Amino acid sequence: MSLLNEYIQKEQQLKKLQEDMQRMEGDQRLKSELEFKDRLEKLMEEFGKVPADIVALFEPHVDPSDLHKTKSTDGRRKRRLKIYKNPHTGEVIETRGGNHKGLRRWKEEHGDDTVESWLVRMED
Repeated sequence: MSLLNEYIQKEQQLKKLQEDMQRMEGDQRLKSELEFKDRLEKLMEEFGKVPADIVALFEPHVDPSDLHKTKSTDGRRKRRLKIYKNPHTGEVIETRGGNHKGLRRWKEEHGDDTVESWLVRMED
């Protein structure tokens, strides 16, 4: 895509976003939610509270430290399990990453594309 085409496309997207924003600004529901948010933030400031305090007040069984966590502990999703079977030896390798010692050895010996063709299945 040429730079000019990309610029025109971005300009059209910007125009559409501006139209959407104007439409939303006229929506009474949005105005009401913004007013609620503003009042709540003022109250929290007045009483020296943070959002986690509010959650703890209304949902005491929720651990505030869990509010921003994703499913995995480090914030990343778990990689899919790949199962390869070497047709020459019958050896099977199960790995969630490409840094498996045996898989690297196979790729050095037979090439990346060949080894990738030995992929039997993938599991979550």
